[in-house]
Amino acid sequence: MLGTIALILALSGSPIQTAAMAADVDVELLLAVDMSGSMDMEEARVQRSGYLQALRHPDFINAVQGGLLGRIAIGYFEWAGLVNEASVVNWQVIENAADAEAFAAKLEARPIGTRRGTSISNAILFGTGLIDSNAFSGARRVIDVSGDGPNNTGPPVTPARNDAVSRGIIINGLAILIRPSVSTGPLDQYYAECVIGGPGSFVLPVHEPEDFAIAIRQKLILEVSGLTPEPALRLAAGEAAADCMIGEKLRPGFLDRVYPELDR
Repeated sequence: MLGTIALILALSGSPIQTAAMAADVDVELLLAVDMSGSMDMEEARVQRSGYLQALRHPDFINAVQGGLLGRIAIGYFEWAGLVNEASVVNWQVIENAADAEAFAAKLEARPIGTRRGTSISNAILFGTGLIDSNAFSGARRVIDVSGDGPNNTGPPVTPARNDAVSRGIIINGLAILIRPSVSTGPLDQYYAECVIGGPGSFVLPVHEPEDFAIAIRQKLILEVSGLTPEPALRLAAGEAAADCMIGEKLRPGFLDRVYPELDR
């Protein structure tokens, strides 16, 4: 009799079977890394090295193991004007240093190259799809976006951000300010107001190449631990809000489809 009951439960997809097969993790963490043309090859290499160092660092492993379940799911891709789908490093569970090393090795093996355009919106839309379609169930779902400029192609960034947040996804930012642009305004402010979103979301700035590894490690540890840093950016009274369309407005030909007579 007991054997028959066990067989029926197994065939019916019972809670006992589901618990044994569940892919529960503390966080689903997706790294969306800027490889747009404004990043020269040296910066791109420094950025890649920063991610590799962070993934292999004992503090990152300790943060993973300090979670309620002690494991996370992590994925990676690179973007510019479009997402480079060949750059995707598929989802992997990390529970220990060996898992982290295996993921880092896959990333390290990827070629480094930059592409034209900067579409944070396409990165968010692609990342949202990767999170919604994966096989994991995380207490938190996070897209970690790095970038060195505002959105200047593809859909506007704020609707993409808002859609992701409405699905329960948190977006955090790493604003790369090594060669800041005066014309687009403070990039960390742009990220704070136009890109990040969700409970506890935050943006960290990087001002020098040598700060990459530390900033990336700090960011991953915060995301894995579910902690939020003190806000590094506070608007002064009367300070103008960021223009979330500034990148598009500075793109040559942006107004052609609306006011073609301006170029006559």
